[in-house]
Amino acid sequence: MFPIETISAKMLDYYVDRPDTLIIDLREPESYRKSHIRGAVNIPYEELSESPPLPKEKLLIFYCDRGGASMAAARDYVRRGYRTRSVIGGFGAYRGRNRTFSG
Repeated sequence: MFPIETISAKMLDYYVDRPDTLIIDLREPESYRKSHIRGAVNIPYEELSESPPLPKEKLLIFYCDRGGASMAAARDYVRRGYRTRSVIGGFGAYRGRNRTFSG
């Protein structure tokens, strides 16, 4: 069994701009374009298995709409030896200062 560590949406602000962290938005590109966490890369959940390898030296923080897909992604990557976190409640729970909006 691989324990999945979680963080609250409020804690995302702590990880933005950290060089040792990669924040991954698992939502569809349309949702990402409308609004996302500053610095997050968009890799839709359905495309994650086909994406290039993610950096093992970084902490991977996954978020989706509500948290289900991010838990699945974090579980998958922790099994492969990555350090991961899943955001509880997903992007819908985020109210921080690092939310970007399309203009």
